[in-house]
Amino acid sequence: MSETHDTTGDAPYYERHIFFCLNERERGEDSCALHGAKEGFDHCKKRVKAEGLAGRGGVRVNKAGCLDRCAGGPVAVVYPEGVWYTFVDEQDIDEIVESHLKNGQPVERLKLAPDVGR
Repeated sequence: MSETHDTTGDAPYYERHIFFCLNERERGEDSCALHGAKEGFDHCKKRVKAEGLAGRGGVRVNKAGCLDRCAGGPVAVVYPEGVWYTFVDEQDIDEIVESHLKNGQPVERLKLAPDVGR
């Protein structure tokens, strides 16, 4: 089996990925989808594009299924740092975009506590 390698040097294709859990559980169980996750995703995508951060060498905003941290929902995670966030409104998303995705500084007040799981 052959591997595909990035031939552009050491630079990753994207500097950062942010994944938003958009999972909706069956039988009305609590889930990120019930707490505005899609709206957060849509707003983040719009802001990343408006800031000129989207695309190669920049930021990729992705949808995800269950990230198994439902109790903190809605949740998003930024890689490569592995910083988990919870958010309430567009202002929280704006702060994540400006501080972390644009300037590399995680937003302490929005970090998901490490013990929060399902």
